[in-house]
Amino acid sequence: MRPLVAIRQLSKRFGEFQALKQVSLDVFEGEVVCLIGQSGSGKTTLLRCVNQLTTADSGGIWLDGDLLGYNERDGRLHRLSEREIARQRLACGMVFQRFNLFPHMTALENVIEGPVQVQRRGVAEAKDEAMALLRRVGLADKAQSYPSQLSGGQQQRVAIARALAMKPRLVLFDEPTSALDPELVGEVLAVMKELATSGMTMLVVTHELGFAREVADRVVYMDQGVIVESGPAREVLRAPREPRTKAFLAAEVG
Repeated sequence: MRPLVAIRQLSKRFGEFQALKQVSLDVFEGEVVCLIGQSGSGKTTLLRCVNQLTTADSGGIWLDGDLLGYNERDGRLHRLSEREIARQRLACGMVFQRFNLFPHMTALENVIEGPVQVQRRGVAEAKDEAMALLRRVGLADKAQSYPSQLSGGQQQRVAIARALAMKPRLVLFDEPTSALDPELVGEVLAVMKELATSGMTMLVVTHELGFAREVADRVVYMDQGVIVESGPAREVLRAPREPRTKAFLAAEVG
């Protein structure tokens, strides 16, 4: 079966720092893959490359068989225009650590902004779908609230609804609970669990090992820009094979 996302030999350097070192990874449709590892291990860089917010130095990423960021002509790769890249990016929703909501827009306006302005969908249709998404994340009663009137957890749930409004094939989560107070983490994880149950394909950078254990189909442990270990969530988290994975998990639990 062809993967929805195929990452092959991806490398990225920032100055002297090698963030990714020939990383290869498949993500299949309907699968939840959690990336774990210490800060600086390459997890976020990998996610940003998939969403084309960061350009890899070498290697390639294919989404549903289409090479991201480039097309091939006469046996050579040519970088796509920013407009073409933006069109490709529509297939990937991304939820960031910080909520990145427009402060001058209500929750409802934040959710419909992409469908109306980017996808040119009708306002009435976009509003109906946005309200359905806000109900899905438990915030229908906050549709007319501004970000400053919402808790961090509520803002992140609006951000998830905003990502879903674009009807992506894949949703990327970059430590979506790391900026939240502990008592607000659960409400965001609950929404993510519901998405996973519904069959959404998800690539999640997280430090929430309980969430990964419960929801992920696969867990990938990264360290120093490489994938050290990858496998079914229960196997990697309960009985890791690699010493580096064991040391990381022991430190996290301890």
